[in-house]
Amino acid sequence: MTEETEEIEDKEEIEISEESDKESKIAIQTIDLSVYFDERKGIENINMKVRKNRVTAIIGPSGCGKSTFLRSLNLMHDMTPKARVFGEIFIHGENITNYNSVDMRKKVGMVFQKPNPFPTMSVYDNVIAGLKLNGMTKKSILDEIVEKNLKHSGLWEEVKDRLKSPAVSLSGGQQQRLCIARTISVNPEIILMDEPTSALDPISTSKIEELIFNLKSDYTIVIVTHNMQQAARVSDQTAFFYLGNLIEFSKTRRMFTNPKEKLTEEYVTGKFG
Repeated sequence: MTEETEEIEDKEEIEISEESDKESKIAIQTIDLSVYFDERKGIENINMKVRKNRVTAIIGPSGCGKSTFLRSLNLMHDMTPKARVFGEIFIHGENITNYNSVDMRKKVGMVFQKPNPFPTMSVYDNVIAGLKLNGMTKKSILDEIVEKNLKHSGLWEEVKDRLKSPAVSLSGGQQQRLCIARTISVNPEIILMDEPTSALDPISTSKIEELIFNLKSDYTIVIVTHNMQQAARVSDQTAFFYLGNLIEFSKTRRMFTNPKEKLTEEYVTGKFG
């Protein structure tokens, strides 16, 4: 990379940083966020600003705190015995301690590593499960929501004649897209994805990655991935975690071509991990 190119990239980063400081552009902000399990450190003093309507990838070796960070963003550690969370998390400027866990998970949806459709429910009922829990029963509205969200998740054409079939009759990739349709049906503002393609074949992975790209116009997405090529393909910004610490956080292009930290460079070039 030439000195001139580096200067241009630095200028771009400064502009993005200045723009990011405008509250309306920030979807998630963490201030000195730490999570401990008993005395064991999960993550420590994480300070990040995640921009709205962007895909942010979290990378790093196994056990570095990626999933711990992700799960803190929608109060999932509340369900973990002996987990202790310190610091502050803001979602669109509001401290998440102002919400109970049910309301927070409506705002911040989660897609897990392994597809987890409700096994006793049909495709149709999986999509509307959250809405029914909230008391919505009008069939015409539910029908609309099912079609809209299955289209949004790229699944409608494949399942429109199988809506009453058990969700577990779908392939793994279809089940994962169904879980995404279920997540977005309750209108979250943010979608967290914890290695959403690690259990899928390459074709299904490609469809999920395309879906992530399409969804970011409506949602802010944070994705934990063990696959650096995937991070490079789908994300706008990347955070590198190591031993529970945030080592570097920048535009994805810069992270993979000209990282600032030597440890980041060693990781992205495969010297360890």
